[in-house]
Amino acid sequence: MRCCANCFGDLGLDRIFPSKAEANGRCSYCDTENVLLAKPEGLGDIFSAVINIYDEDPAGKGLVEWMRTDWAIFRHPRMDDFRAKDLLAAITGIDDIGRRTFIPSERFKSDRLVRWEKLRDELRNTNRYFPDAQLDKGRLEELLGFLRAENMPTRWYRARIQPGEVVFPIDQMGAPPGRVASHGRANPPGIPYLYIGSSPQTAIAEIRPHTGELVSVADFLIDPATLRLVDLRAPKEHISPFEIGDEDKIGALRSDIAFLERLGDELTRPVVPQGAAVEYVPSQYLCEFIKKAGWNGVVYRSSMSDGINLALFEPAIAKPGDVSAWNVSRVSIDVRQL
Repeated sequence: MRCCANCFGDLGLDRIFPSKAEANGRCSYCDTENVLLAKPEGLGDIFSAVINIYDEDPAGKGLVEWMRTDWAIFRHPRMDDFRAKDLLAAITGIDDIGRRTFIPSERFKSDRLVRWEKLRDELRNTNRYFPDAQLDKGRLEELLGFLRAENMPTRWYRARIQPGEVVFPIDQMGAPPGRVASHGRANPPGIPYLYIGSSPQTAIAEIRPHTGELVSVADFLIDPATLRLVDLRAPKEHISPFEIGDEDKIGALRSDIAFLERLGDELTRPVVPQGAAVEYVPSQYLCEFIKKAGWNGVVYRSSMSDGINLALFEPAIAKPGDVSAWNVSRVSIDVRQL
């Protein structure tokens, strides 16, 4: 029986796996064809540090469930609980490990999420510029290093609603001048950032047009290989415990993932326009910190479409291209009763 990197869906294991592989063929667990294969027991050393951050407890959950919940591992469609438990038993050499239950070790706890919530509330409601609540800025800077964006597109888009039938020229499709830059998810008023989407549809959805309106869409080129972009979309899918190795560091990182997910939510949460001046303050604070730490921008999920957005701190980084006209033929609304 041999496994492949696809069984786990972990970026770190993808990079480690070639050094563990000893054959090529069909995976015994996820059935992927023509992939590098390794004996599961050969992965025991890198799995042990992760497993050791959990303590056995009769009131806990299975390790496979913790691996899915905490690290987004075993995400392949074929890796149901039975296959995942079978593979984990082969990796550890413990036949009944799939029937045992565990809880996260009490050795690893973090108050960073609680501290962020306190700071967030204070920034919104009490003290804007000199808050009493503080983050562990050194730790946050360290955590951002795990979230460097990879495989980003080179072409992005920005949309503007036209006042009439005349398409905006390209020199009016970039970030607004500082004197008129209003509150944004990432930027404070007066400090312009360039907000661009991964597709024309995403860029249009973000400006919330009405049916029948005409929209100008410009494309911009960036070289993501030369930029340091923080990806706040899905921290669990970007952070690999297997590349860390040290048990204490893995445990500390697990405690901080909820905090990182909360930061991503700050940039995605829908906000009504009349509340933007207050509701955007926490995400503006976060982006100011990220910029100060030497990053060029932030990638985040779109709350209006299936695409992704990028807030560039230095608009001049993006090279403007062409402008095209679009008609908003239909706007979809999804509602639920409270």
